[in-house]
Amino acid sequence: MLTYFVVQSFNFTPRGAITAGEAVEVQDVEHALRLAEKLSGCSAGVVAFSRTGDPSSGEFDDAVILYANGIVPALEAEMPLAC
Repeated sequence: MLTYFVVQSFNFTPRGAITAGEAVEVQDVEHALRLAEKLSGCSAGVVAFSRTGDPSSGEFDDAVILYANGIVPALEAEMPLAC
C-alpha cells in the first residue's frame, strides 16, 4: 500500500472560467500543507489531498482532503471551503 500526496491549484481564465493548474505530487502531508498554503495566495483555489492504495491492482481508497481554500470545483457541492 502506498500513499500519494497531491496539491492541485485552480485559476481563472481571462474570460473568468475556472481551470485546473498542474497537479503536483509531494513527499508527505507537511509538504502538501505548506505548498497548498503558499499557492492559496496566488490561486483562485487550491486543494491538497492524499490517496492510499495498491498501484499494482489499481485499487485506491477515496481521497482524504488535507486542505482546501477558495474555489475548488470538485468540492463546491460537497463541502463549504474556508476563504
